[in-house]
Amino acid sequence: MDIEDLQGKLREFAKARDWEQYHTPKNISMALAAEAAELLEIFQWLTPEESMAVRTSQAQKQSVEDELGDVLNYAIRLADVVDIDLERAVLNKMAKNAEKYPAAGPRTPRSRREPS
Repeated sequence: MDIEDLQGKLREFAKARDWEQYHTPKNISMALAAEAAELLEIFQWLTPEESMAVRTSQAQKQSVEDELGDVLNYAIRLADVVDIDLERAVLNKMAKNAEKYPAAGPRTPRSRREPS
């Protein structure tokens, strides 16, 4: 995945539609949250087993793919608008999480070990 290429394509997509005026950090982050909520809605009332079965349901899988696309597009667009090197941000966050949540050591319940 070439993030810079995707940023350029999203920038041109917005420019061609005169959407740049709306692509403020506030608006993009709100749209990102809304799209993440739409992704959440797909899984909201499913059991853990049902949520895993989405992999084998083409209709549900397509819905997840669409929402993930929206979430990622907004995250990439926000990084572009606020001039953040997204690759560096991801790698830095992974390093921070590795320090905070080392692989070795006593196991705790997953919900308490997952990074935020």
